[in-house]
Amino acid sequence: MIDGHTQLVGLMGWPVEHTFSPAMHNAAFDALGLNWRYLPLPVPPGQVETAVKGVVTLGFRGVNVTVPHKQAVMPVLDSIAPDAKLLGAVNTVVIERGEEGQVSIGGHNTDTQGFVGALRHDGFDPEGKRAVVVGAGGGARAVVYGLIEASVEEIVMFDIGPSRAQALVSDLGGVGSKLRALPLTTETLVESARAADLLVNATPMGMWPRVDGSIWPEDVSIPKSVTVFDLVYNPPETHLMRKARESGARAIGGLGMLVGQGALAFEMWTGQPAPVEVMMSACERALGS
Repeated sequence: MIDGHTQLVGLMGWPVEHTFSPAMHNAAFDALGLNWRYLPLPVPPGQVETAVKGVVTLGFRGVNVTVPHKQAVMPVLDSIAPDAKLLGAVNTVVIERGEEGQVSIGGHNTDTQGFVGALRHDGFDPEGKRAVVVGAGGGARAVVYGLIEASVEEIVMFDIGPSRAQALVSDLGGVGSKLRALPLTTETLVESARAADLLVNATPMGMWPRVDGSIWPEDVSIPKSVTVFDLVYNPPETHLMRKARESGARAIGGLGMLVGQGALAFEMWTGQPAPVEVMMSACERALGS
């Protein structure tokens, strides 16, 4: 029950109708007996600064930030964690209040740890491996940085906007690992994947409701030696994942990353360990409905 003592957090994005985050976080709050609530907050493009000021005024403890606001929110914040600054993307905002009314708005990025944690949970160790990443937005940046931090040997980047992929290489290429961008064609993607250990879809291709979309050509089998990780979590088995399994390759969906990054945000806000199994079950129920 919401009352005058309820602590509020939420998700800023456009759109936010598809999100499972309220179900995931509210189940976690209930499991721990916390008087907290998580709300979807639809924020149109260009209104991020107004929205952040609004949640601060309304007493929110923090928000998650999703597309298209992960970069746009950064100039509004008082501080940004080093990894989020390097990535150029924030997905978690923590609002801290002092005893005399001072407010500090800090930005973080939990996507990187969420991605690598999900990979390792499914038995894939990135160290020394070769990866292909399709996409160059905020999600792709978190993936690439996570792989670099996990000591991957080489990453090949693809994006429909070649300049975005090259910008990502320029921003993160000096951090570690061999990182390069190639023009996205069927031939270059297939050839690179055949020489890789990991193929990551960091685009919205295949996301509900356009579930037939895929980064991979329909008439080509996915190499059996490749692990496919699709950041899309709705539907739970994307067209790309189904193609991978039909080809004999291992496929991992984006639900583990969603829960992993959400658990980290939960702990930043509440200061308590997140009930990860409860959060996963809530997401699975939401997917089932």
